Amino acid sequence: MQYWYNIRTGEVETDENRSQNDDVMGPYDTREDAAAALATARANTERWDEEDREWEEWGED
Repeated sequence: MQYWYNIRTGEVETDENRSQNDDVMGPYDTREDAAAALATARANTERWDEEDREWEEWGED
């Protein structure tokens, strides 16, 4: 079974009760992973932003 995080309601959904694609993030393998979707997305964005800054600053010395 796959799990989805509904960004509109903040609820975890399954394949059986999944909302429209625009409202969900996923799929995730576990309910816990789906529940942490926003935190995971935030951490990834922060990491990628830092990598972009490092790339842009590379060679400026």
